[in-house]
Amino acid sequence: MDHNELPMNLREDKISEETKKLISSLPTDKDYRGNLCKYQGCWYYYNTLQAVINFQKHFQPQETDVILASSPKSGTTWLKALTVALLERSKHVDDDDPLNHHPLLSDNPHGIVPFFENNLYLKSSTPDLTKYSSSSPSPRLFATHMPLHTLKEGLKGSPCKIVFMCRNAKDALISLWYFRCKYQKLEVTRSVLESMFESLCRGVNFYGPIWDHVLSYWRGSLEDPSRVLFMKYEEMKEEPYAQLTRLAEFLGCPFTEEEEERRCGQDLGTLLPA
Repeated sequence: MDHNELPMNLREDKISEETKKLISSLPTDKDYRGNLCKYQGCWYYYNTLQAVINFQKHFQPQETDVILASSPKSGTTWLKALTVALLERSKHVDDDDPLNHHPLLSDNPHGIVPFFENNLYLKSSTPDLTKYSSSSPSPRLFATHMPLHTLKEGLKGSPCKIVFMCRNAKDALISLWYFRCKYQKLEVTRSVLESMFESLCRGVNFYGPIWDHVLSYWRGSLEDPSRVLFMKYEEMKEEPYAQLTRLAEFLGCPFTEEEEERRCGQDLGTLLPA
């Protein structure tokens, strides 16, 4: 794929002179898609690093913000849809059809919950966040693939809540393999998978090393469980209602007795992709 056809976050055309100097002092390597540099223990493509730095410098957190975090291909879209569904349900409680006018029926979860480093701060060092204002009943929702220690630097001590979704690394790799081949119009071959597997094992891959990434949130959830919730993709599939209940309680919008009687979580499940 031509460099200009790559997603913006994988390219190298949005880097400031200051960041270029920083990159020259960082460990660098390559994976199957391009050049990587290691910043605060995590590997990034150059444009993504610029976005991470923009976020750390310029983001102004609000105490009610909710950040949805994950490794790539670990249930990110699912987590976004679930969170939006939980927070939006109170707005439609009096509707004849509670799903009528629901944002998930008119927009993709990624459009409702934007990424810091792959969207907002990739396009601008100071993006306009007014459309995500917390003046509405729901908190502002954002997403990231950054490890926790890097994310916290941008949150500047804010007590906002962080939800992390973890997935079996082998399953995430296979999902990423199919995604990459489809996106880059490649044949789904073993050689492509082997190159990705090698990068994963070396720990030199986008947002890797994966175990360090996951551990940052696991440890954060143990140190401050009221602020960091650690969830597992597999548990969400096996016991969705129990995990939805857990997520709702963490977000401060637990199911009411009436909702529990009619198992509202099952209704919310209809908003999710098959």
